[in-house]
Amino acid sequence: MQNKIILIDPQEQNYPLLKRILNEDYVLAEITDIRKINDFLTHDSETIAAILADYPTLRSQKFTLAKMIRQNSKCDRIPLLAVCSEIPPGLGDELCKYNIAEFICAPFDPSLVKHRIQNCIRLYQYQNTMQKQHKLLKLQSDRLTKSNETIIDALGDIVEYRNVESGEHIHRVKEYTRILATEAMNCFPEFNLTPEKVSVIVTASPLHDIGKIALPDKILMKPGRLTDQEFEYIKSHTISGCEILDNMRGIWSDEYSKVCKEICHSHHERYDGSGYPDGLRGSEIPLSAQIVSIADVYDALTNERVYKDAIPKDHAFRMIINGECGVFSPKLMECLRNVRTEFENV
Repeated sequence: MQNKIILIDPQEQNYPLLKRILNEDYVLAEITDIRKINDFLTHDSETIAAILADYPTLRSQKFTLAKMIRQNSKCDRIPLLAVCSEIPPGLGDELCKYNIAEFICAPFDPSLVKHRIQNCIRLYQYQNTMQKQHKLLKLQSDRLTKSNETIIDALGDIVEYRNVESGEHIHRVKEYTRILATEAMNCFPEFNLTPEKVSVIVTASPLHDIGKIALPDKILMKPGRLTDQEFEYIKSHTISGCEILDNMRGIWSDEYSKVCKEICHSHHERYDGSGYPDGLRGSEIPLSAQIVSIADVYDALTNERVYKDAIPKDHAFRMIINGECGVFSPKLMECLRNVRTEFENV
């Protein structure tokens, strides 16, 4: 419990009265040897509520004492109060420079002294509580993020085992997605992408084809050209995938669930409205799906499948840029041009 007040250099003439004022509410500890203050504060930092030091002592040797206290990571935020006979000139600058929380000036009014010290301590304890809660929430968030990533990767592996594609497909798509989304974030602020949003899109990308789990082998693994009816059946994997993800509600965060479904549902939409399942146009298509769509198409072109040979990377790049695989966002095409070498090195 933080209920201890440290009195530095307690021989100072103002301290006897201060000790009588504070003794009822706090445990008082005196430090007479300033050279040992660092070790003392570090050892007892969890119990210290405030530090009181004589203002001339604080100012001596170019504020060496104040610097020492503020440079100690164990007690750099503990309220530091200066005891003085009168308010010194340049008060504002020194308050900011050395983070002095308050000046306690003689003659002392017991009620006012208690009130000022209590206010400083309450603020410090509130900030301490908020920091601990933030650390706890950050830890919980990190654990949830890790859980989301583990679940998505496991589901992605299931899709690969079921699919005709190489097991490396989802890993390459993730890397292409990371490269393209990062470039989009850096080049186009209007996309409102952040490193955190990019991370979610990258993590969700392996589930773009989860709906293929519901397709029969005779269609999914057909080596030849699909009939129109079979292709319509293939297209249904976007809807089936979202139904699968809907049934998994509650096992991951709402943000991951939303982005996974956006990608699963809309990664075959095209910028000019020629895609499926809904014929969305332009910005109607979620950005996450647009990015993963390009990554998926590039990987599909440059790798062998049961129904096609691999296409050289430079040829695949030109096909995408020229709209031979459907029309994509002009801004994302600019990003793809910028990261062409990075794509080719994956």
